[in-house]
Amino acid sequence: MSNTTTVHVPDIGDFKDVEIIEVIVSPGDTVSPEDPLITLESDKASIEIPAPQGGTVKTLKVKAGDRVNEGDPILELEPSDEGAAEEASGKEEAPKEEAPAEPAPEAEEQKPSEAPKAADRADPRPSPTEHIRDESAFRKAHASPVVRKFARELGVDLAKVEGSGRKGRILREDVQGFVKRALSQGAGGGLGVEPMPEIDFSEFGPVETQPLSKINKLTGKNLHRNWVTVPHVTQFDEADITELEDFRKSLKAEYEKKGVKVTFLPFLMKAVVSALKQYPRFNASLDATGENLIIKQYYNLGIAVDTPDGLVVPVVRDVDRKSLVDIASELMDLSQRARDKKLKPADMQGGCLTISSLGGIGGTQFTPIVNAPEVAILGVSRSSMKPVWNGQEFEPRLILPLALSYDHRVIDGALGARFATTLSALLSDMRRMLL
Repeated sequence: MSNTTTVHVPDIGDFKDVEIIEVIVSPGDTVSPEDPLITLESDKASIEIPAPQGGTVKTLKVKAGDRVNEGDPILELEPSDEGAAEEASGKEEAPKEEAPAEPAPEAEEQKPSEAPKAADRADPRPSPTEHIRDESAFRKAHASPVVRKFARELGVDLAKVEGSGRKGRILREDVQGFVKRALSQGAGGGLGVEPMPEIDFSEFGPVETQPLSKINKLTGKNLHRNWVTVPHVTQFDEADITELEDFRKSLKAEYEKKGVKVTFLPFLMKAVVSALKQYPRFNASLDATGENLIIKQYYNLGIAVDTPDGLVVPVVRDVDRKSLVDIASELMDLSQRARDKKLKPADMQGGCLTISSLGGIGGTQFTPIVNAPEVAILGVSRSSMKPVWNGQEFEPRLILPLALSYDHRVIDGALGARFATTLSALLSDMRRMLL
């Protein structure tokens, strides 16, 4: 027991100089065989390095951000008697097949009163968490063996659980939250809907199968969760931006010489921040319990960017403190990095409200989905000239369609209408921002 064992990076195939994105353990932690120690991430996949045996972590040889190869030292482990015996018996037999099979009966005997009773109260039939339908997807879920074991004990399909950890890692708390939501909705709730049947489309004609990009998969998963869990309302309005567009065009040539493309978006962002200050419930998020509203004292706006691989939402921080030119420059940088796949996770976190603009493509209106944990999203379509009555005659005015979707648990219809009306007034006359 007094001797320590150095744990090295095992065979990780052809991967070289793989980045450590997470160090899961700390000195003094006790680990069991197959408990995750660190997480590596290559261009293609995330890889968990498990403990080869049980014991106590003495010292760490690596930190997050380091790059490692096969054979590099990870940590010093003081083996436990049980861990040493486990290693002696050969850990090749222990990975993912035995771990779930042994603890499951124990869990049912130790915890007969938690999830099952709650399920009985929700519905006498099996709950939506009771059966794991796709074993392959379960094993591929981004979760540690400990979390997989916990999920099996509760009968939760990890393929359906949204991870809140770094890089989408599924934590124990995520599994618990999934069970609570599933039980609260009952077996017939949105989380228990039967999957679509498999259809062989080639029976009807030639087909081509294209795998979804990583961004498509992640975005689709988030949008589905948000659509199912957030009660949406969409408020439509219009803004007269005739004078604002004239002013923008007057700046265009001047700033293009400085290498800055002044689009309409920075003006819109400034107007949104002004409206958020007047209606702080839009600049908020519900806490994990859903019983408290967290009002944010900062103004960070997410901007949806269309890339060849799918939609990403980088965040422009402290919009209230930046000039229009600063915002325009930052938007150019973020958009380019998004298309070049150079955005970091931190670049897409911390948003207060998201803006999705389809004005450059077309359309008159759409219903954007709230980007939870935010409580609102603003959709903008293409502006067009319309005849507007000025009291004496019709005159051509440039009209911008607005679509404001919001979480009805936080924002009621009256407040949504006030926000949309205020935003419209600000865009029609930016001088109102000075009041």
